[in-house]
Amino acid sequence: MRSHKSRHRKFVGMMSVLLGMVALVFVYFAGTGLKSIPNSPVKVTPVANVKSGKSIAHLDVYDQLNLSKVGLKKSVFEYALRGWQKIDTAKAMLTIVDLSQPSSHKRLYVVDLFNKKLLYNTYVSHGRNSGDLMANRFSNTESSFQSSLGFYQTLNTYMGKHGLSLQLKGLEKGFNDNVYNRNIVLHGADYVCEDIIRKTGRLGRSQGCPAVPYAESKGIIQAVKGGSCLFVYSPNPDYLKQSAYLANEYTSL
Repeated sequence: MRSHKSRHRKFVGMMSVLLGMVALVFVYFAGTGLKSIPNSPVKVTPVANVKSGKSIAHLDVYDQLNLSKVGLKKSVFEYALRGWQKIDTAKAMLTIVDLSQPSSHKRLYVVDLFNKKLLYNTYVSHGRNSGDLMANRFSNTESSFQSSLGFYQTLNTYMGKHGLSLQLKGLEKGFNDNVYNRNIVLHGADYVCEDIIRKTGRLGRSQGCPAVPYAESKGIIQAVKGGSCLFVYSPNPDYLKQSAYLANEYTSL
């Protein structure tokens, strides 16, 4: 009888030890989160900035739309995002006029940042006193007939001598804050076309307005009207140094 009880106690003891070891193994793996699976891929979905309503991944749009293939440098796109981020607008449209390119190139870009689409890539004129093929002189002065650099906000449409036109508000003091008084607007023009380029080697020029081809002017104006961001760029040292909108790099949050 004693021998039977002794064997029973040994069996119970061994089972207790075994169960204890199993419990330790379970606790170990629970604590480590089963990290024995290496490099498990985790997809992070871009989220909206709740305060501004602007997505955190807009710089990626440059690569997604292959904007380098249509002549837009990534640095210029990043500059444009800096200003767009600071402008009080819920509009997803970002329009870039890249005056570092000659007027014979399609240097206007209308990008829908939220839907990640390049809506327009076309020709755009510069002011007659800003240069011939290249724009290299800029002014904020009335009757200068020169283009004005910097960030603008689009306003309302109206019917003028060029048909449907779009009023603009310059946001940068000393660079373009006089454009409304100068009647600098976005409009269509018959001198902005490939026939003129073939004949003269460049587009016709405006009195300072960003004029676009008539055939596309209505669609562009309807897409960007009502408070969206327009950026007129040139690698002008004074502007790049003094612009408050370019003071800080684009941030994703």
